[in-house]
Amino acid sequence: MTLSRRDILRMGLVGCSLAASPLMTPVTFASDLNGSVLGDKRLVVIILRGGMDGLGVVQPLGDPDYLGLRKKVLIGAENGAWDLTGFYAAHRALEPLQPLWAAQDLAFVHATSTPYRDRRSHFDGQDMLEAGTMDVPIGRDRDGWLNRMLQVVPGIQSETSFAIGREKMLLTAGDAPVAEWSPDAKLDMSAQTQRLMELVMHDDVALNEAMGEAIQIAQSLSLEQMSEAQEEGMMAMNMMQSRGGDHRKLAQFAASRLRAETRIASFSLTGWDTHNNQQRGLSRALERLSDTILTLQAGLGADWENTAVIAMTEFGRTARENGTAGTDHGTAGAMVLAGGAINGGKVHGAWPGLSEADLYDRRDLLPTSDVRAHAAWVLRGLYGVDRAALETAVFPGLQMGPDIGLLA
Repeated sequence: MTLSRRDILRMGLVGCSLAASPLMTPVTFASDLNGSVLGDKRLVVIILRGGMDGLGVVQPLGDPDYLGLRKKVLIGAENGAWDLTGFYAAHRALEPLQPLWAAQDLAFVHATSTPYRDRRSHFDGQDMLEAGTMDVPIGRDRDGWLNRMLQVVPGIQSETSFAIGREKMLLTAGDAPVAEWSPDAKLDMSAQTQRLMELVMHDDVALNEAMGEAIQIAQSLSLEQMSEAQEEGMMAMNMMQSRGGDHRKLAQFAASRLRAETRIASFSLTGWDTHNNQQRGLSRALERLSDTILTLQAGLGADWENTAVIAMTEFGRTARENGTAGTDHGTAGAMVLAGGAINGGKVHGAWPGLSEADLYDRRDLLPTSDVRAHAAWVLRGLYGVDRAALETAVFPGLQMGPDIGLLA
């Protein structure tokens, strides 16, 4: 059997790549060529893989039907959830973000979704979220909305880096040059393994140079061989619950690039698939998200004031809990937004209600907005991207509707 370079890379360096929980999490950057197009504004897009339970994260305790739907999985006010608006409360694992809420640097959008409906597949839902299209992308349509945005903004170049592990994020796939790097890759290779890689890549100058650069980056950051989170996920043999890598190092690396010439970064956090024992799984995932946001804030310093962080998931989860103290794949969910550029201290979006007649298909939170529209308004507000380009080139078929004021 003849092995390609990709086959060898996969066997030697790549962990699980399940849709809900890839162990290798690439981080993608884009930088401004001349410093005049994107200015000082910074954007971080975080894909929350696995389907975050928006009803558990931003709890509508003021809805009379909520408590009847959530008994085992609910972590309400009596267990530490903190009040947001009198109607909504935040999960207690987000408590470290309370200062951001008070400073109006943290916000949420509730009851929002992509146009994806009914099939509830992680793979299709994530592809549709990252593609920003009206349907699951296939063939030539498999490019991402962030890459298409780069194509309509002049003067953009990618930062040189390299991804080992998971395939290139669809979010950034496309004709615009985009580079990736995986901070979770195990790059402390033995001498024999490194020699094998050199032989495999000997005739491929670009790949050889990229591998060398990736090794140098990893060594400069003193990366660990394997994070505690990865070990736990592998020992449990439950890839749908894996932590997906060292989120703090990932955020630190992103912040270091954003302090320099980089203006746009994207990466993913995993572990949001909470079919079983949701109290434990959701708490852990939210702790990692809180850590990531606070690490970005600390690393960015004064640049935090010009930053918008948007965290998006492929779909929400069922309104009713299931028989294993968890929730199943649903439809509408929530977005998390942070940064000094965000109009925070608010829960944006129209609330549809949770009575059985109000639920989508009598099982899910009903979508009242398109998550792509919120992303589009952030792009327009940060970088002045033309509305017509957003509705046709970046998010084909989107009707942005009115601006609900996500940016300060």
